[in-house]
Amino acid sequence: MNENKKSVLKRKDVPVSLKWKLEQMYENDEQWEKDLSEIRLLIEDVKKYAGSLGDSSINLYEGLQRSDEISRKMEHLFVYAKMRKDEDNTVSKYQAMTDKAQSISVEVQSSLSYMVPEILSIPEEKIREFLMENQDLPLYTFYLEEILRQKAHVLSKEEEQILAQAGELAGAPKNIFGMINNADIKFPTIQDENGESVEVTKGRYVKFLESGDRRVRKDAFQALYSSYGKQKNTIASTLNYSIKKDVFYARVRKYPSALQASLDSDNIPVSVYDNLIKTVHEHLPSMYRYVDLRKKALGVEALHMYDLYTPIVKDVKMDIPYQEAKQKIKTGLAPLGEEYVGLLDKGFNEGWIDVYENEGKTSGAYSWGSYDSPPYVLLNYQDSIHDLFTLAHEMGHSLHTYYSNHHQPYPYAGYKIFVAEVASTVNEALLMEHLLGHLKEPNTRMYLLNHYLEQFRGTLYRQTMFAEFEKITHEKVESGEALTPELLNEIYAELNRKYYGPNIVIDEEIQLEWARIPHFYNAFYVYKYATGYSAAISLSQQILKEGTPAVQRYINFLKGGGSNYPIELLKGAGVDMTTTKPIHQALEVFAKLLDELEKGL
Repeated sequence: MNENKKSVLKRKDVPVSLKWKLEQMYENDEQWEKDLSEIRLLIEDVKKYAGSLGDSSINLYEGLQRSDEISRKMEHLFVYAKMRKDEDNTVSKYQAMTDKAQSISVEVQSSLSYMVPEILSIPEEKIREFLMENQDLPLYTFYLEEILRQKAHVLSKEEEQILAQAGELAGAPKNIFGMINNADIKFPTIQDENGESVEVTKGRYVKFLESGDRRVRKDAFQALYSSYGKQKNTIASTLNYSIKKDVFYARVRKYPSALQASLDSDNIPVSVYDNLIKTVHEHLPSMYRYVDLRKKALGVEALHMYDLYTPIVKDVKMDIPYQEAKQKIKTGLAPLGEEYVGLLDKGFNEGWIDVYENEGKTSGAYSWGSYDSPPYVLLNYQDSIHDLFTLAHEMGHSLHTYYSNHHQPYPYAGYKIFVAEVASTVNEALLMEHLLGHLKEPNTRMYLLNHYLEQFRGTLYRQTMFAEFEKITHEKVESGEALTPELLNEIYAELNRKYYGPNIVIDEEIQLEWARIPHFYNAFYVYKYATGYSAAISLSQQILKEGTPAVQRYINFLKGGGSNYPIELLKGAGVDMTTTKPIHQALEVFAKLLDELEKGL
């Protein structure tokens, strides 16, 4: 296949060598149908244990085993159908199979819903006795301890049922915002670089902000926020009630705050959240320097918020065909050792990756699979520097999953979101360090430095600013204040002044940015991007400086899956997120990169 071919192929015309091999999951669709029939029988089987888990250690063990068996088969079934659909969304057969899988998945969840409440109804000392007397049951020790850890926050069976029934109402603010943001809001048209009238959309907005034409950037910025401004009262009310919902659930479950309730699901101390914000504050002078450099590089009298995304290093085009990308990644990740590179090679050569775009294929990129399948990767590779890093990123996820699945039993193979972006970002950081170490052409080097600094700005600084906004707004609601549009604008404008410093114009429009962030309806989630990024940068530096000992700690972390709490798994790797050290280390890398870019521009 000509890798530079720009026309989009039909699925049947894509060479087999460039497609993932889902036949490793099911040789044919008839086998999938057979598994579907088996799941229907397993649903009835698992229900038999309801009401008897506390009768004996054998019942408890068998009930948990049946739960794992059905979940494992269901996961395999669903992943296969959905990935077949993602290959080409126009194929009605796989649309139907995915719908079937989703329907039966709901049945499976329903059939298992009795397990946690029933385990919590068994006296703790009785569970301890069961663990002592049954030699098979200790497999579930951590799982059972995790259920018992949160027992103080679980209500009576009747109260839990009421909360479950209220779940649909609780989801209303998020759903209403989704309808406003994805369906109802309309943006004006602007003139693009060629003078043609183009409607602003959320997808085009980022492209407009990256434009080299400042008039286009400004027009897009003002067009977008004028539309949110017209909806500000409705969206402020929606966000206010979303936060009230968080506070309600935290109080009902006897937590001191909504923040504590959210972090408790991962057993993360509140100090981790507070340390992130505090440490980033200490390193804000580096961000102010970056803003200054951007102003100087763009040659503008005053830097505005709409100038933050346009590249400051121009005229760099790096074409990286897929075969070359694989080689660059293997070389860049060589510090992780022969075994790791060997597994990369396995993934590259054994049908894990679906490489190019084809008609009907799902856009974007992901790493996914079941416990019993390879960790597949979907790409839409376009030969750019962005695609090179996307491939390295997704293979980081895939090898984390591979190590976890091969070293953990099924109950502990899945890892938490708190650590999910660590392996992917370690790969990107090591690849970036390798490229910077070997690139001599000054302009290309400056381009990569800017790319790296933008990752820090977008992931570490910006997500921490979001996290601080969430903390402030929840505390306001917890103290009885109402979140009016004026108050939300004031809080958000002040945070922008704090994070970007005195040498940028805080345009009036930016105070409305809170109105367009979907993550604010999934409270206290975004901080995980910043902590995960910090941990990954710290680990990549340890790997490059220490070599084998750091690599061994890191590989053991990948093998750990979900067998311990995220904080403990990261400690084993050499990163203690209960301290500020990893965040300091990451932000020191930012300052070092900035030094070089300042000298080069």
